[in-house]
Amino acid sequence: MSEHAKFRPDDSRSADTGVSAVEEGAVRDSQIDSRRIRDFAEAGPPDEDEFRVDIERIRFSPFFSRLASVTQVIPQAGSGTVIHNRLTHSLKVSAVARSIAISLNNSDEGTRGRIDDLGGCDPVVVQAAAAAHDLGHPPFGHLGEKELDRVARTVLRLDDGFEGNAQTFRILTALDSCDATARGLNLTRAVRAAVLKYPWARSDWASQHRLDAAEMPRGIGDELADGAMKFSAYTTEVDEMYDALSAYPAIGRNQQTLECAVMDVADDIAYAVHDLDDFYRSNVLQYTSVSAEMGRWLLQCRELAALHDTELDRRRPGHALEAMWRHAQEKDPWIANEDAFRESVDRVNRDLVEGLLAVPYDGGLEADRVVTAFTRRWLDRLQASIVVDPDPHVRSGHVRMRDDAWHDVMVLKFVHSRFVLERSDLAVYQRGQTRIIASLVEGFHEWLLDPDEATRIPRRLLDSVEAATQEYQDLFDRDPEALRDQGPDAIMRLGRARAVVDYIASFTDAQAMSVNALITGSSEEPWEAGRGL
Repeated sequence: MSEHAKFRPDDSRSADTGVSAVEEGAVRDSQIDSRRIRDFAEAGPPDEDEFRVDIERIRFSPFFSRLASVTQVIPQAGSGTVIHNRLTHSLKVSAVARSIAISLNNSDEGTRGRIDDLGGCDPVVVQAAAAAHDLGHPPFGHLGEKELDRVARTVLRLDDGFEGNAQTFRILTALDSCDATARGLNLTRAVRAAVLKYPWARSDWASQHRLDAAEMPRGIGDELADGAMKFSAYTTEVDEMYDALSAYPAIGRNQQTLECAVMDVADDIAYAVHDLDDFYRSNVLQYTSVSAEMGRWLLQCRELAALHDTELDRRRPGHALEAMWRHAQEKDPWIANEDAFRESVDRVNRDLVEGLLAVPYDGGLEADRVVTAFTRRWLDRLQASIVVDPDPHVRSGHVRMRDDAWHDVMVLKFVHSRFVLERSDLAVYQRGQTRIIASLVEGFHEWLLDPDEATRIPRRLLDSVEAATQEYQDLFDRDPEALRDQGPDAIMRLGRARAVVDYIASFTDAQAMSVNALITGSSEEPWEAGRGL
């Protein structure tokens, strides 16, 4: 890890002497590890671990607490405690990530050497990144994220719209606050870099020439004219993103830091395994349909492979799995392997379908032991598959799963998407949630444009408008080209728009529903529903 990875934004200048922390580190690097230097105004005990300060600031944040009431994959309503929310998911990602980091640091000398060359892998940094990785998710899970992005771009005319990862970075660096600074949590570069799953801005890919999917990093998407689909910093935080990455000179362009890659892999593992646990306990995942899909593909994979794409009918058993496999081959030919995929389908079919799902969950102790054993078995398998790659493919990272485990996760995720996310009853509910997001954006934006209502707008939203407008003004002062010649009113318009997005993204699921009832005039409890606005 670079000697500057533990610098915080406020470490750039000492309050007492006016001497930059970088200069002090150069003078005293034989005595002090400059990665641990903190701003003098907030210095703690001499042996205080900078990274532990970071993780505590994240865990004590109201943005972190809010995750307990935000949807992970399917809504908790009516399912009691068996369904994960964003908070419980984040805690499990943190546990998996810590286990991987410790294992890597206890590996053979050659692997440890590669880790050191790439900037190190501190378990506390990894835990902090895992705790923070979903802070930016808006109400209603990934559906809410997509809809908030759509209305941000089409209604509010924000070029970089909304993206959950970029919102996470914005929370950590601008929206949240701590005792040391009113703007952001003043985290070390190491932790800020470790949350950058997609280390570019949306606009970085807007002018790129057309590339095949297999030649672009994961998350870019297909519509390059609109920029990247997934990205980790809005225009206002781009400089801070590159400042954090500057502490890792061995990490190539468009690549995650090693600690970020550990967090990302842990997220995949927790999603693939723990969410299946949810679906089984809540009886959302049904044996008959999953067994038919997997069994038919295993029996007829050769015949299915001979079909033209237009002949695949996702309503017929085996066809959806074949379509997914073809998509994987197209996007990830660097790792997709037919034999490995077939072995993974067979492994998941034996252990998940004919093993776990064949016995309906009845809530008893024996059923709990069976599902816990299944979860532990798969966590152990996937965590043991981790390798460090000094020269990763553009669609991979410095830390990844072995080829066989990569295929396992792909098949497990297919079970999620095909038999849970594509359910029509869930789709009906989600379409209603989509309308709530759009209604909130339009309602609050119109309110801000009404001069007669200025004194009645929620104070938190007005403060957010003021702060966001100042951010765009500061950006324009640094780089007028960054606003792309959007006219003289652009700074105020963008500030309003970003503030509305920030405001709505901070709601829990229940808040979004109750506030929408208020703003549309359908609530019968205005005082209760309006608390916290």
